[in-house]
Amino acid sequence: MQADLAAIIRRDEQAMKRFYQALAPSVYQFSMRRLSDPVQAQEVVVEALYEVWCHAASFAGQSSIRTWVLGIARYKLLDKLRERYRHQHVSFDEQLDSQSDNHAEPESDAPTGFERVVQREQHDMIAHCAGKLPPDQREALHLALYEDMPLADIAHVQACPENTVKTRLFHARRKMKECLQRLFRDVEGPLTGVRHD
Repeated sequence: MQADLAAIIRRDEQAMKRFYQALAPSVYQFSMRRLSDPVQAQEVVVEALYEVWCHAASFAGQSSIRTWVLGIARYKLLDKLRERYRHQHVSFDEQLDSQSDNHAEPESDAPTGFERVVQREQHDMIAHCAGKLPPDQREALHLALYEDMPLADIAHVQACPENTVKTRLFHARRKMKECLQRLFRDVEGPLTGVRHD
């Protein structure tokens, strides 16, 4: 990736294409976790990687290239969130449409029957609990679990000390565990109508 970045500085479009293909999936997944909007997440991908195209020479080497790009994406993502808060006039119909889009049926190659129901319930429970986390904790947890980033890289992306990341991860894991335990306890509650002889 280092060679591609050097070529991007020289305006090599093929290098940019390889760079984009290598990093776009991570940036998209990272953005979706915070935005929950595929269109805006794709916009973040395009904007962040366009920023790389325009300012590739600004890479200082203080982190990995991937971490640097996710840091750029984070700022683009925060811009999207600020924009979202400024324009809170979404109609009720649009809200219903987006909710139904978020709960679309899985692809045809997905498991069927009971397994699909269980997977969906687990996914919904995890998403519910993650949605209750403060944004910084949710982002740190995503970077650690889904992007498999080391603490130093998470600290760089979040622009905070490593100890702050450790604290965020500790609290995020504790809150997730408590929330999931509550949900599973509610789901597995006592069966009614069962004889206990």
